[in-house]
Amino acid sequence: MKLDGIAVFVAVAEAGSISEAARRLRIAKSVASDRLVELERSLGATLVHRSTRKLSLTEDGVAFLERASAALRELDAAAADLAERRGTLAGPLRLSAPVSFTRLHLGPALYPFLRAHPSIELTLDLDDRRIDAQAEGYDGVIRHGPMHDSRLVAWRLARSRRLLVAAPDYLARHGSPDSLAALNGHRGIFYTHRGIADWRFVMPGRTVQVRAQVGLRVNNGEVMRDAAVAGLGIALLPMFLAGAAIRAGSLQVVEVGAVTEEEFIYIAHPEGRRPSAKLRTLADCLRAAFGNPPYWESGLGAPSPAA
Repeated sequence: MKLDGIAVFVAVAEAGSISEAARRLRIAKSVASDRLVELERSLGATLVHRSTRKLSLTEDGVAFLERASAALRELDAAAADLAERRGTLAGPLRLSAPVSFTRLHLGPALYPFLRAHPSIELTLDLDDRRIDAQAEGYDGVIRHGPMHDSRLVAWRLARSRRLLVAAPDYLARHGSPDSLAALNGHRGIFYTHRGIADWRFVMPGRTVQVRAQVGLRVNNGEVMRDAAVAGLGIALLPMFLAGAAIRAGSLQVVEVGAVTEEEFIYIAHPEGRRPSAKLRTLADCLRAAFGNPPYWESGLGAPSPAA
């Protein structure tokens, strides 16, 4: 058996296709296919069912995958340990992160980290959907919001306050709601990955969900912010998106006597997988870059208490 064949098999199992596995490994699809065939020949077993629609693992493939994945992780960890002994952070690091947060904040924080550790080979995939870090082969995922996936171990990087905001023009035309009940009569701008049920607020001893009228549903936070600035409705936005617009006066905080549930910017890795020194060092660098409280909340004051 050759290690490059095992790496292709594990990548195919995680990606669900040879072409995607080849892309992740940065090799030609034909090379990936040849390595997989050679591995099956050396094992004397068929590991993957091939069809025109999709690939799936055979029983032998399922049995081989767990140990093959563990072996590759151990080899990666051994190589990383040697690099650490030499005082160097090196090797591949594959992350998933949200689009708008990366463009506005994560990217500027990452660039100094990569300059300081030029031997790290970072692959950064931008995607706002919820990622299965284990199945999709990520070393870590960076997200904002609550933690729901118990298969992930999360490290907090910064708090992520969310506030209701609207353009002064919209509030002048439609009035400014002063209670949760008053929100029902207003148009809302909603993030499709959370849905209209996302407007949940913490009151003494209970959580209240509000469903405003749908003005716009969209899967990008910056478009939500821009739609709010254009006066299309009220949006519930994280401060890393809305802070600058609030300070500039193009958005105004809507006070309804309640705050949203506590959320965070976090980096998470699959449970049961030892996080590398690269990931731990990156987390420390990001915490320092974002600050506590995070710099994007500067000048916005403390959260309003629940009524």
